[in-house]
Amino acid sequence: MDKFTLKGLLILAVLIVGLFFAAPTFFGEEDVPESWVGPKNKVRLGLDLQGGMHLVLRVVTEEAVKNRMNSITNELKNQMIAERIHYSKAVVASPETIQVSLRVADEYEKLNGLVLNTHNYLKETDRTKSADGGVLVTYRISTEEAATISKQAVEQALETIRNRVDQYGVSEPSIIPQGEDRIVLQLPGVTDPERAKQIIGKTALLEFKLVDEEHNPSDVPADSYIATMKQGNQQIVLKQQTVMTGALLEDARVKIDNYNEPYIAIAFNREGARIFERVTSENIGKRLAILLDGRVYSAPVIRDAIAGGQAIIEGRFTMEEATDLAVILRAGSLPAPVNILEERTVGPTLGRDSIQKGIMACLIGGVLVILFMMAYYKLSGLIANLALVFNIILIIGILAMFGSVLTLPGIAGIVLTIGMAVDANVLVFERIKEELRLGRTATMAVEAGYQNALSAILDSNITTLIAAVVLFQFGTGPIRGFAVTLSVGILSSLFTALILCKWIQEWLVNNKKVERISI
Repeated sequence: MDKFTLKGLLILAVLIVGLFFAAPTFFGEEDVPESWVGPKNKVRLGLDLQGGMHLVLRVVTEEAVKNRMNSITNELKNQMIAERIHYSKAVVASPETIQVSLRVADEYEKLNGLVLNTHNYLKETDRTKSADGGVLVTYRISTEEAATISKQAVEQALETIRNRVDQYGVSEPSIIPQGEDRIVLQLPGVTDPERAKQIIGKTALLEFKLVDEEHNPSDVPADSYIATMKQGNQQIVLKQQTVMTGALLEDARVKIDNYNEPYIAIAFNREGARIFERVTSENIGKRLAILLDGRVYSAPVIRDAIAGGQAIIEGRFTMEEATDLAVILRAGSLPAPVNILEERTVGPTLGRDSIQKGIMACLIGGVLVILFMMAYYKLSGLIANLALVFNIILIIGILAMFGSVLTLPGIAGIVLTIGMAVDANVLVFERIKEELRLGRTATMAVEAGYQNALSAILDSNITTLIAAVVLFQFGTGPIRGFAVTLSVGILSSLFTALILCKWIQEWLVNNKKVERISI
């Protein structure tokens, strides 16, 4: 087999593979034959083409800092007890400050040394002696530490939302940070916006607290508070201290009980299972309340120590509520609340209209290019048109192969590619014309035409490709979609113009012995 034939077979193989991957997209979602044994991946449509939701969320980072300060305060209390530092109170006075009231002023140095060793990001801002011989010390968290906590809260919220959206089953969502505390979310194909917002925006803080059975809602001590049961809005008195949180949760699944009612079975990791067993063994006969975002879902009596880290959450759920709650618990709780700043819903009708207009633009542009090339370059123009058709097939095939998402700007990239696709052919054909005018034979004219036009073609396409890469690197959402289709279109155009068209014209002048090129 000679080199020319081998080259032709390789070109044919590339075209067949491109058609193979593009076929499901051309068939359409509902029209792929069951007998089709090829890949079933098709080009997925973005938010602007199939409809869906666009949300701009703000992470309330101030709450993340406040939560961290509460955690530091509880830790500091335990450390002061261990170090025998006598205090009357330790509270979060503001989202960024902690106040510690010592009973003995002489223990200030001991407290200060403890804070410097374990919480060196707390800076003393005020110290006041009291009449009873004590001292009130105020500490403020450093600006750098507060900024770090805020940044981590946004990053964790981004990851948590991504996990929730993935488990919700949205195809190709776009989840990107914006500024210091915002997240831009695009959910193509979402048909129930309210349910999506519930799943995305729910803080989902899972807590386990002991019920204070010694007091009632009319007589609540300082270390307890009143909570509300989900069923019936009944009030219940709970201990302030959280004995366990959902941070140690490993799994959450929906199951059906003997009465055909859904409930959520949760499982803790090894550390969580150990803590859960200790908590239940130490509180046999007491009620343990299970809270989600402050609401009590159930408060069963602990009959025995529970080993293995298994528990259930009951609450007369519907199947949809139980499924959504399991999704949220598996994905983890948000580190801080999120507020929806902007919400847009794109209907599927608008998406279909965009698709129709985009296809119409491609068809009109393609037909005009085909007519011009055939009228001006005759048979050579027909070859360029054939290459244009294969070019579009290759673009769709490559996008489908890599699971790319097609957006409205992406269609614009394809339309632009149609115009650029024949640009290389025009340069080559004009060079061939010059060679023919100089009296060259058909074989020599074809070879010289492609060789002399190569540098100009590469220069123009590489500079455009560089611009597309920059758009992809620094752009977001739709801009990236445009950059992807433009980049794929440029590479595909170079292949069809410099390899496919050249091989066909070489076959005509060498194998078919065409002495006069129709150009």
